[in-house]
Amino acid sequence: MINRLKRKFILIATVFMLLLMAALLAIMNTVNYKAVTTESDEILDVLSQPETSFLFDMLPPGMEGVRDFVRRGMSPEVPYESRFFIVTVSDEGEIIQSDLSRIISVDDASVDYYVERALSGNAERGFIGEFRYAKTAYGSGTRIIFLDCGRKLDSFRSFLRTSLTVGAFGCVTVFIAFVLAAGKIVAPIAESYEKQKRFISDAGHEIKTPLTIINANVDLLELDGDSEELTEIRKQTERMTKLTNDLVMLSKMEEQGHTLQKVELPLSDLVNETGAAFRAPAVSKGIDLEINVEPGVTAKASPDAIRQMLSILLENAVKYTPEGGNISLEMKRNKKSAVITVRNTSVDSVDEKALQHVFDRFYRTDASRNSQTGGHGIGLSIAKAIADAHEGEISASTTDGHDFRVTATLPL
Repeated sequence: MINRLKRKFILIATVFMLLLMAALLAIMNTVNYKAVTTESDEILDVLSQPETSFLFDMLPPGMEGVRDFVRRGMSPEVPYESRFFIVTVSDEGEIIQSDLSRIISVDDASVDYYVERALSGNAERGFIGEFRYAKTAYGSGTRIIFLDCGRKLDSFRSFLRTSLTVGAFGCVTVFIAFVLAAGKIVAPIAESYEKQKRFISDAGHEIKTPLTIINANVDLLELDGDSEELTEIRKQTERMTKLTNDLVMLSKMEEQGHTLQKVELPLSDLVNETGAAFRAPAVSKGIDLEINVEPGVTAKASPDAIRQMLSILLENAVKYTPEGGNISLEMKRNKKSAVITVRNTSVDSVDEKALQHVFDRFYRTDASRNSQTGGHGIGLSIAKAIADAHEGEISASTTDGHDFRVTATLPL
């Protein structure tokens, strides 16, 4: 249990860490990309002004275009540092004029490609490769300004790669820290759990002695004549003895390092035999018990433990199935596992939220079910402990809220 708790802690902490890291990286890189587009759009806004000279390289210092850059908090050198080209097209999409004087990486053949891409969409602005473009009305046509954002995009990609690398390294480092710290974090829980198991085990052994004495005294009193009071005393002591034995056994099975003696056994025969033993109790309550077991399945397991697990599941089903209801016991091979399913109809509707707690000690979906059924609420806990001891799994489910199904998967 403690190892499962440590793994669960590491898993949950790691998932939250990954989600947090992913959110931080997404926010940082989104802001960085937004800064690239905003800065590029600000330059395009200036270049798109009507008073800006079409031949930008002939614009002398002091003209409106430069003042626009300065007004926007940009350096006056930006107009001369920016690389761009401008194309004017007619309403029919034909290139009327192009200015490539501020860039050398684009030739006339490339212009056609960029213009075609820019005109193919309805967006007024966007990216085409390394270029950010802006379309504005110009006379009877359209002027398209293409701004080279290669350096800004390279800087963005470099930051993206660096942030992902640092994020991955941070995740690995924190994961290792979680693994190393998990033991110390769950240590108080582990200590409390071990004390609880020792208390249950020690108390169970101590309770056995007075129960034995009480039974012996009841035997002596019955020699002088039986009575209803003595019968009730014996009934309650037997009930307490069974509870004590179950708690001691559950505590032992959950001890770290506890192993069952496993042998190769005919699992199909064992399931059939155990199921057949419950036909009489089922018939006495007017319950139909159906057994469907795939023949020839063998497994390496503890026969006594598997028999006890099946008995717990079937006894639980008989107790809580109403008269006229039905119980089904099925077992089938699934690859390298045997899947055992016990299903029964239920008097009350089954709450799906409660299913995750049915294997907890002393848990009852209905608090009123106590001595009426003769159970203590730890039967399914023992069944789970047996499944865990065989490195298997066990779960509870319902189909329509009016049946209860327990499925145990055991490795073959």
